[in-house]
Amino acid sequence: MKRTATLLVMLVAAAAGRVHAVEQPVPGRTLTLRVLSSGAQRMLFVVRSTAIVAPSPGGPDDPTVVGATVALRAASGESAALDLPASGWSLNAAGTAYRYRNPAAPGGPSAVKVALVKDHATLRVSALSTGITLDEPSQGSVAVLFTTGTTRWCARFGGTVGRDRPGLFAARNAPAPASCGGATTTTTTAPPTSTTTTTTTTTSTIPALCGNATIDPGEQCDPPGSACGADLCGADCTCPCDFLDPSVCLHPFPNDYFTVADPTTDTGRRVHLALAGMPRNASQKPIDPTDYNRNDGFSPGASMVLRVPGVDLGVTGAAPITDIERSLDADAPIVLVNATTLAHHIFWAEIDSNARSEASRAVIIRPAVNLAESTRYIVALRRMKDASGAPISPNPTFVAYRDGTLTADAAVEARRAHMEDLFATLAAAGVGRSDLYLAWDFTVASRRNISERLLFVRDDGFARLGAAAPTFVVSQIDDGGGAGVDDKIFRRVTGTFLVERYVSSPSPGARYVLGPDGLPLHQPTPQQASFTCNIPRAALASAVATANPGRASLYGHGLFGSNTEVNAGNVESMGNEHDFVLCATDWIGMATEDVPNAATILVDLSNFPTLTDRLQQSMLNQLFLARLMIHPAGFVSNPAFQDAFGNPVIDTSHVFYDGNSQGGIAGGTLMAVAQDITRGVLGVPAMNYSTLLTRSVDFATYSMVLYPAYPNELERPLLFALIQMLWDRSDPNGYAHHITSDPLPNTPAHKILVHEAFGDHQVANVATEVEARTLGLSIYQPALAPGRHTDVHPYFGIPPIPSFPFDGSAMVVWDSGVPPPPTTNTPPTAGSDPHGKPRSQASARQQKSEFLKADGAVVDVCGGSPCLAP
Repeated sequence: MKRTATLLVMLVAAAAGRVHAVEQPVPGRTLTLRVLSSGAQRMLFVVRSTAIVAPSPGGPDDPTVVGATVALRAASGESAALDLPASGWSLNAAGTAYRYRNPAAPGGPSAVKVALVKDHATLRVSALSTGITLDEPSQGSVAVLFTTGTTRWCARFGGTVGRDRPGLFAARNAPAPASCGGATTTTTTAPPTSTTTTTTTTTSTIPALCGNATIDPGEQCDPPGSACGADLCGADCTCPCDFLDPSVCLHPFPNDYFTVADPTTDTGRRVHLALAGMPRNASQKPIDPTDYNRNDGFSPGASMVLRVPGVDLGVTGAAPITDIERSLDADAPIVLVNATTLAHHIFWAEIDSNARSEASRAVIIRPAVNLAESTRYIVALRRMKDASGAPISPNPTFVAYRDGTLTADAAVEARRAHMEDLFATLAAAGVGRSDLYLAWDFTVASRRNISERLLFVRDDGFARLGAAAPTFVVSQIDDGGGAGVDDKIFRRVTGTFLVERYVSSPSPGARYVLGPDGLPLHQPTPQQASFTCNIPRAALASAVATANPGRASLYGHGLFGSNTEVNAGNVESMGNEHDFVLCATDWIGMATEDVPNAATILVDLSNFPTLTDRLQQSMLNQLFLARLMIHPAGFVSNPAFQDAFGNPVIDTSHVFYDGNSQGGIAGGTLMAVAQDITRGVLGVPAMNYSTLLTRSVDFATYSMVLYPAYPNELERPLLFALIQMLWDRSDPNGYAHHITSDPLPNTPAHKILVHEAFGDHQVANVATEVEARTLGLSIYQPALAPGRHTDVHPYFGIPPIPSFPFDGSAMVVWDSGVPPPPTTNTPPTAGSDPHGKPRSQASARQQKSEFLKADGAVVDVCGGSPCLAP
């Protein structure tokens, strides 16, 4: 990863006060919620009050920076939250009025069409959806809360109501509530005749017998409003939390208790997270579960999180990060079992070392190789012990299941048959029930569910492009006035190109607009992407020289960087030493221009789809740039990419990929879906941000925003596990099983060379090694000098390269001599950061060059000794 941009540091300072919202009760002028005869919905909310003070431009409440949310809470029991992303807001010249516009509503980034915040005058929201069904006999009263940054205005419409019937709620002139807490409504049980219930924008089918006071198949509780442990049964007869671990609502996670049967999915399950159970930020806004509930399972790299009070994993004997093979021992105290094959899966277990107190420390179980798609796994813990060696008592409800003790709790008993099935499967896998501390199961999402959006965008985008080259414009040619740019680069070409667009706008904060089939809708105007290409002196020595066409390669930049990173000294050296024309475009979604949106995400994780959706659009941008590099009507058709005699400076026979840091990470996903590229080098890469984040020194800056917004330390590992479910659509963690083997549909096989920097401060070695195992890479040995690694068996599960040259995919470790990384989920800080060392070595660049050939291979450039990068 690259160091965090200065802009984010500024946003951190602006966001420092976002711990508690400033609540301002206001009188409501108008609230109308209506269902038209066509089934379309309309909402109008108006406040006229001098208490409406427009936020300071550029401040922590500026909606053009942080966006806004309007939430509805009806006494009927329904609630909804509609986002107004920052990208739709504008400020007038006088700085007195903010306007939001979304002409595509109810599509686009929001169901809100227009909104207005006018200083000392007006708050107005008009939407083409209410987010709630309005099918109850009466709403009773409706509270409206409008939040932007740390400011929340609230009104409650009740008492004087003009119309309140199915399909229509209309009220005027509501007095200001005593407090925004008073603006919340009393929840009542929805009528049993209701067929759907909506939270935010997620609609769930209610079981036909829900509400009959009997827990029938497919239900977890009944009637709605009854007990689910310490929580209340939802309107669809599911429980928002799991009573097996009440420490945090969604513990243990991931968990099939938070799924429902769905015969239309590849796994037969669908994630079903209730809004009421989702983590809340400091402003008490829950994470919107809509996009999560489109998944048919959980992440293939799922971090399993739970709380075991007082546990000492060392005394317990759980497999540590330094000895992962112990997780396969028959008597291991924690086991992860494939419910189909009964095989035990390799992992390590750790305590969250970032939490400041024992009471806030979660147990985290991380797979050391990714889990199989569309597969159910059982997690079982047994014989948990504290630091003194004393056994830790399990949850009494779990004990009742384990020991076959009946209870008087209908919700508990409704789950007993499933628990018995777990115990039987565990027994068949050699795990008895008598000493179990806890056991639960979860299903991994299917290949189609994770990859179908990106594959559709790729296939539809290239179908629209057809046999043509993408449209491009050269905006600048720099050749130093004929003398060349520098001693390595003769000509630098910059410009823009057009890409088919599938996100709601070309700007940061955009997200997919999904059609009825759940796939992104093509947008009428293109995405404009920028490029920088460097033509080395090896390809064009001078203005009068004949071209020696350079190999075509994309270059992938680092964390929140830009395409200008292709101008870095080591990248220029790579191009000139080995005759590569390297071109780069921004990894939008995680580029410099996305830094303000990153801050918006960190204070409200409901906005996370804006990162991963734009990253998927970025994959198409990269693929279009690759096509430009090899198409006869692409770059080589322009004089900027020709010598003085009209000869091309690019060898268009093949195109390769070379990326570092974030470019190494995102490059893994690109290599899973690329059709024009079949060989790539991933420099200091990894996968699975839920493992990476707290192990990176870069995350310290981001945590300055995230941690005040989500102050519950026990819940933070859960947050990372949750967002990984969405990140998988752009993170190689979601594609790892298909990068070097089992290619995705309509995709060729790929070969990968990975360079790891031992002790990397920014990209955790352990996450690189999980990627290597999952991709089936071989490793250069000796990887390190004896005693350098802290593992009992370093690089366990990664076979050595048998001989050279090696015609396969591989990993090479480069050692700069820094101390080994810590064995906790914290970043390395000792010594000089080796993150940039491999790419700075001439021998490493030679190895990359030999690999990035049509008939390339991995060669030994270290003479049979460990590879050093001093």
